[in-house]
Amino acid sequence: MAASTKLTASQEDYLEAIFHISEKKMAARAKDISKYLDVRASSVTTALRNLGKMELINYAPYDLITLTKKGQQVAKEIVKRHNALERFLVHVLGVAPEEADVAACKMEHSIPKEIVERLIKYSEYVETCPKGGITWESGFGYYCKNECPDQSCEHHAVHFSDKKS
Repeated sequence: MAASTKLTASQEDYLEAIFHISEKKMAARAKDISKYLDVRASSVTTALRNLGKMELINYAPYDLITLTKKGQQVAKEIVKRHNALERFLVHVLGVAPEEADVAACKMEHSIPKEIVERLIKYSEYVETCPKGGITWESGFGYYCKNECPDQSCEHHAVHFSDKKS
């Protein structure tokens, strides 16, 4: 796949589905993917042909589908973005897990990698602040229940000092 080739959201969903199915079954079948994504078999066939042409999957009609090495790398990155966004939504914003999963799936296709990395750092800060007690309350935003001023939190300095000029 050329560096300039950008996957569509749908293609990313197929790679993610193949990745998750393959984790459980070692490989995927078209019917597994159809069920996982709740799409028609004809849609799956078209998507698989395209992903095969991009050399992201090993595909032959009526055969098992596996990710190529390149496809594995791309799929892992998609899953990483999804998990990071879902974690941020649940642990930082207090969104219900089911709602967070659906939202993360929509967001993962459009948020640049740099922003996802910042969300991860912020999640880590919220979860590891040595003063603890950072929470989202009644829509008023974050505050530290232990009155942790910015300067006293060593994690704050580490995670937020990398602002781009």
